[in-house]
Amino acid sequence: MAGWTLGIIGGSGLYDLPGLADRRTHEVETPFGPPSGPIVTGRLGPVSLAFLPRHGPGHRISPTGLNARGNIHALKHLGCTDLLAISAVGSLAEDLSPGTFVTVGQYIDRTFARESSFFGEGLVAHVSMAEPVCPRLSRLAAEAGRAAGAAVVEDVTYLAMEGPQFSTRAESRLYRSWGAQVIGMTGMPEAKLAREAELPYACVGMVTDYDAWREDAAGVEVTDVLAVLGANAARARDLVAALAGALPATREVSPIDSNLDQAIITAPSARDPAMIARLDVIAGRALRKDK
Repeated sequence: MAGWTLGIIGGSGLYDLPGLADRRTHEVETPFGPPSGPIVTGRLGPVSLAFLPRHGPGHRISPTGLNARGNIHALKHLGCTDLLAISAVGSLAEDLSPGTFVTVGQYIDRTFARESSFFGEGLVAHVSMAEPVCPRLSRLAAEAGRAAGAAVVEDVTYLAMEGPQFSTRAESRLYRSWGAQVIGMTGMPEAKLAREAELPYACVGMVTDYDAWREDAAGVEVTDVLAVLGANAARARDLVAALAGALPATREVSPIDSNLDQAIITAPSARDPAMIARLDVIAGRALRKDK
């Protein structure tokens, strides 16, 4: 049991929090390349925070171009114990109107052009993704959203698409038929990589639009998305502050903290030393335990 160091992945404005003390900026290099941008750390009361702008300063990186491995590695390197992702999502359900906040419970991963694992030839692992988010952190994030004045719907299913184009109407209707409730371009492989890094992960989605499935509505335009994001920026910051204030004084151990104990399949004698070195930050705890 120890304290919390909460990593926040989202827009660069999230770290403009009143009362953020001991603010520092970190340029981090990783074996998987650089993260999206500098990481700002600080403290709100007893809670340490680390903020990473997912798309880089000025939103210069497309969803496909995101180095999610570098982002997760950098946050773990800086000591994060848990990760909260905040992102824009489109609605695939009539009752999830623009302005609503959601917490994600499940994912359907339709991405195809991204590196989705830290592991590979020479060191193989298969983590369980049956329950892809941390229920403890998701519950706390939902409560923080309500404390910030947001309407929050919990445990929705998120369809992760490749992008950067928005959906066709046919695609949008297909995703609805699968039971997806929101759609976005950044949730995967971020959630998978967090699980491989033994970091409990939760995702808060800010609904910015109805996706293209509605017959009587125009398709999604980025100007509409940005308008709703701008309106919700202060509320997202308030959510982060409320979450930091609501975290228990002691962080109880999570089963996700040690999930690689059941995931690494390569025998110790067959593991590639170069891969072991490359994965020291991500999997060093589990690899050293196997010696």
